Amino acid sequence: MYNIYHTPLNLEIEDTFITVEKQDDNLLYRRFFREEEKNNDNLIVNNSFKEKELAEILLLNDDCDILITPIEPVNIPKPLSSFLLIEFNCPVIIGPGEKKKIYITFPVEIGVFFKNREGDYEIIDMFTFSKVKFTLYGSHTHGLICKYWASDVFTNPPETDILREGYIELDIINDSSSMMQIEKTVFNAYGMKIYYGDKRLAMKASLRIINKLLAETDFSTYPTTSRFKRSMELYTSRKLTFSRTKGIMEFGL
Repeated sequence: MYNIYHTPLNLEIEDTFITVEKQDDNLLYRRFFREEEKNNDNLIVNNSFKEKELAEILLLNDDCDILITPIEPVNIPKPLSSFLLIEFNCPVIIGPGEKKKIYITFPVEIGVFFKNREGDYEIIDMFTFSKVKFTLYGSHTHGLICKYWASDVFTNPPETDILREGYIELDIINDSSSMMQIEKTVFNAYGMKIYYGDKRLAMKASLRIINKLLAETDFSTYPTTSRFKRSMELYTSRKLTFSRTKGIMEFGL
């Protein structure tokens, strides 16, 4: 599903349809949801369908490529924050001076880009099949609004539905002199590097513990093969630059 498509386009992703059709000398992009019509008793009416419009955009272009790719999962329903908080369903304990590896999942958001005449990809639509929730990390006066996700903890790469979940290969480094318990981690989307294949969608990150209240997260390049592609970075495509890509956890683990 994650790929480059040439227009015109007709694509079905579960119950969601994406089409790009000629309209005079332009292109009409549509994303819609098709559901069975039901009567007042919730019974299906003649196996017919009704369309629910989700997005419609007129592209003033008569020919272009469409790229569908995972994007940083902090944009839907709108970019309220660049931070993603992942809560562990099972707390993790690590000894002083130790470095350990675990795997956790993250939610997937999907971006639709079109290739303009200059050869650059521009975002035109985004959507998700994952549940959307936000939370507050820290105090109500100085805390961070974060996209929220709960994850099991794995010791090997988990199998995931790449329309809804990817996994993070997370190196935990305990630079403190104490045994530490970790129940959550916070990532900054500006540093995310997402890689995907036919059955995998993954990132590689680190969590460096400084003390009981302070830790730092960061992303690195995933050790990839030719089977992996790197997704479009939404913030890069918007031509924005940021000096800080690390996540600073100063309100506890």
